Amino acid sequence: MHRTLLNIILSLFFVVFVTNFSFATKEIAETDSTSNHNEPIEKKKGFDTGEFIFNHIQDDYGWHLFSYNHHHVSIPLPVILYSKNKGWVTFWSGKLAHNPSYKGFTIAKEGTYKNKIVEINEKGEFIARPFDISITKNVLAIIISCIILVVIFVPVAKAYQRKPNQPPSGLQSLMEPVILFIRDDIAKDSIGEKHYERFTPALLTIFFFILLNNLLGLVPIFPGGANVTGNITVTMALALVTFIITTFTGNKNYWAHIFNAPGIPWWLKVPLPLIPIIELFGVLIKPFVLMIRLFANITAGHIVVLGFFSLIFIFGNISEIIGLAVSPVSVIFAVFMSFLELLVAFIQAYVFTILSAIYFGMAVAEDH
Repeated sequence: MHRTLLNIILSLFFVVFVTNFSFATKEIAETDSTSNHNEPIEKKKGFDTGEFIFNHIQDDYGWHLFSYNHHHVSIPLPVILYSKNKGWVTFWSGKLAHNPSYKGFTIAKEGTYKNKIVEINEKGEFIARPFDISITKNVLAIIISCIILVVIFVPVAKAYQRKPNQPPSGLQSLMEPVILFIRDDIAKDSIGEKHYERFTPALLTIFFFILLNNLLGLVPIFPGGANVTGNITVTMALALVTFIITTFTGNKNYWAHIFNAPGIPWWLKVPLPLIPIIELFGVLIKPFVLMIRLFANITAGHIVVLGFFSLIFIFGNISEIIGLAVSPVSVIFAVFMSFLELLVAFIQAYVFTILSAIYFGMAVAEDH
């Protein structure tokens, strides 16, 4: 089993590094060669590192696959908008990819709503930001990851029902050690024997959802490549799940320790409710920390790896010799960061899950 897991991790690392290197270098070259290619050579801009990196880590209305011969191949996604002037408007994102505007809407190039769809008038002036529930790249990636999880775990669950007291086999044998680890070493240890079972399904869902999207985000081949867990709205939703479960399952002892903490002088709780205020801030800060930790770690990893790839072309614009000299160093650091990102994908899923379990345990802890 340990050898199988090691082989899987090494295979993932190989796929992550090779695909990231090949796709990044190819797209960097395309970006560098196509930037302002209609302008005179003396006015041609160099490679824009910031634009290249943030185009990869931010959400998008279409799913860019690759660039070939100065042409971008993308999967168009449905745009769903509601405007006070036009009502509900739907169209494919490809309409805006090949036109500056469509049906009175365009993608803002700068300002508060940069890279978001906004409504404009006939003169191209900004009117308003419509209500936007479009199926973006990250939304589609979440749907795909949910389908993958269902495809994996429904057969595993049925196998347990068919063979409740028999040794696991196939996919079940691969998933069982992880499931037992989360149940016994995270849920049971953090929540306690009495209450851990009702929280285990939520913890399993959180762990595998984060882990799968972390891993898919490292592979730039469809359906991978979307920066789901590096999107702060996604991590906020995950943190809200933990917050809601903690809040609505908290027993009287949990709330008593917040509003009437034992061992605290009365004058810090009644005339000047300093301790209750601090405790309430702590209740709100915990999900905020969960949100920021996952978002920051995943996003930072992507930025660093893309930054190392970009160094080759940044120095290459200065001199081809310098670019060739820097490239081995960039590749070495990119290999290290790719392996580190793969490790972080597992660590961040574990950290988010165990902290959620600790919060659940605090909510249902018995009075001593």
